[in-house]
Amino acid sequence: MGFFETYIIGLGPALAYIAVFVTIFAESGLLIGFVLPGDSLLFPLGLLASEGHFNLLFLCLITGIATIIGNQVGYAFGKKIGPALFNRKDSHFFNKEHLHKAHDFYEKNGAQTLVIARFVPFARTFAPILAGISEMNYRTFMIYNVCGGILWTSGVMILGFILGKAVPNIDNYILPITALILVVSILPSGIRALRNHKAKA
Repeated sequence: MGFFETYIIGLGPALAYIAVFVTIFAESGLLIGFVLPGDSLLFPLGLLASEGHFNLLFLCLITGIATIIGNQVGYAFGKKIGPALFNRKDSHFFNKEHLHKAHDFYEKNGAQTLVIARFVPFARTFAPILAGISEMNYRTFMIYNVCGGILWTSGVMILGFILGKAVPNIDNYILPITALILVVSILPSGIRALRNHKAKA
């Protein structure tokens, strides 16, 4: 059993559930949350649930609620600071045209963006904030906030649960599996950044 599993089990059921809720909430809606684990937290939780340390249904419930509320907070924060940004004068570091482009983008592609961003580190923290800044339709935001949140949290943990049941002693491979998840999550963003860099060059 790795460090993470040992640590979170050592907290005891009640504190462990609270810690999981707070972590997923913060990563989903607070600016500081981008440094917190997401996929690398959910997948081991699924493994631990397969070994009987946690209740999978309860984990799905609390993480789903945490990420939905977190995104809601991020959206509200973005919507609050949005008007001030739109009324701000252009400067060397700020251009309102970028905000208008973000608004148009979220009007056209906001729904799928919210869902896809759930599976991308950093993006899942800032996507709801940008949705609020660009004043994305609230009803649309909430629909895809709920769908994307449940798909991400429950999906990753259920995958861990299934593998935990199917593969003997899979907890011995938790570090390389977690590293692989992180690489797969970050890879699309890295490729896109590299292409943009080459295009600018």
